[in-house]
Amino acid sequence: MQDITELEKRITAALERIGKGVDKLATQPRAAAQPAAQPAAQPAAQPAATPAALPAAPMTDAALRAQLEEEKALTAQLQARLRAASARESKGDLQDKVDRLTQELDVKGLELQRMRRVNASLREQLEALRTAAAAGVSEPHLINKAMQTELETLRATRLTEIAEMDEILAALEPHLTEAGHART
Repeated sequence: MQDITELEKRITAALERIGKGVDKLATQPRAAAQPAAQPAAQPAAQPAATPAALPAAPMTDAALRAQLEEEKALTAQLQARLRAASARESKGDLQDKVDRLTQELDVKGLELQRMRRVNASLREQLEALRTAAAAGVSEPHLINKAMQTELETLRATRLTEIAEMDEILAALEPHLTEAGHART
């Protein structure tokens, strides 16, 4: 962020120098035109000095134009660096978002694996219970296992729902914070 601020200051300073150079260029032609308009009123010694001064004006003009071009090049370079710094900053924000989403995906994957494992166990327990019921044998330990497996399935479902709610809250939190700041 400091890089962006520094680049903005440099661009502003360069634009000010360009503006001053343009102002000088705008005043130079007027200054050169005024001595040419009043040659009769000047003494004879000054016209001899004026031709020597006239070649200096185009050199100053050329120097100012060169300086203006340098400033334009510097400004373009600084603007390119500013765009690059802004792009780096936005890439950092995107990387944070990717990391957060990856973490959420990992949590969901673990919860999904747990749900599959518990559901497979529940199916096995229910199949054993059905087999025992079909044989006319009621075995209390099979009923107990089936109920424990069903409770485990409910717990896994609950944990999955909690993970989804945490994800929703994480997505809403920045908006809620902004709304809270807007009220105060």
